[in-house]
Amino acid sequence: MNPFLVRILLVCIAILTLQSCKTKAKLISTAQIETQSNTQNSIEKYYNNKVAFSTLYLKSDIHYDNGKQSHNVTAEIKIKKDEQILVSIRFLGITMAKAMITPSTVSYYEKMNNTFYEGDFSALSQMLGTELDYYKVQNMLLGRAIDDLKIGKYTEKLVDQTIQLSDENNSKLRKSFLLDATTYLLKNQEIEQPSESRKIQIDYTNHATYNEATLPMRIFIKTIQYKGTTEINFEYKSVTFNEELSFPYSIPNDYKRIIIK
Repeated sequence: MNPFLVRILLVCIAILTLQSCKTKAKLISTAQIETQSNTQNSIEKYYNNKVAFSTLYLKSDIHYDNGKQSHNVTAEIKIKKDEQILVSIRFLGITMAKAMITPSTVSYYEKMNNTFYEGDFSALSQMLGTELDYYKVQNMLLGRAIDDLKIGKYTEKLVDQTIQLSDENNSKLRKSFLLDATTYLLKNQEIEQPSESRKIQIDYTNHATYNEATLPMRIFIKTIQYKGTTEINFEYKSVTFNEELSFPYSIPNDYKRIIIK
């Protein structure tokens, strides 16, 4: 199996590997409650940035670099909001791989070695050591926070005209989200596991405003771990909302199935 193509197809899943499984609830002090209440205004303004569409069609250039390999490909991304995502990876105009993601299934195939995977999020969650779901993938592509900020407990401070929301209640996992202090759009999210020497940062830049939503036109993903650093850069070249889209996806009969244990 070509690891590059699979990483590109499932990057929106792989970037979540730094998130932990569910943790036990903790008692919150009065001071923490007061601090938390001070962040609600910023979080509410963040969620006031609407994302109102039925379908979204994106054409993107993707640059991938892990220090050993560097590749440039193009991607066609079709989203039927909250229902399905189809990603097609092309190299020199030829479709080399496809991935279909729904709330219940994850599937991809790639032509380099004639292989495919078909299953649900539970197998990938077990493999990656984290709870994954469709909505986290969708949010990443839309420049939205992977976590539900309405649920978390955060401290807030102003850093260079950005609002930093930090969650450090879990000593094994640190999360931060940077919001623009004027627009309250997400500019960056970082997740770190110090004990595992793993960190991921996602930067969102060049936002463009449409009637349906404001989207980042560039998404830069950087993962750091003991094995090395990987960088993936999405640059959206074309954005179309609410067109009737088809989602053609069919795994060739002679492809070999991959089993994730």
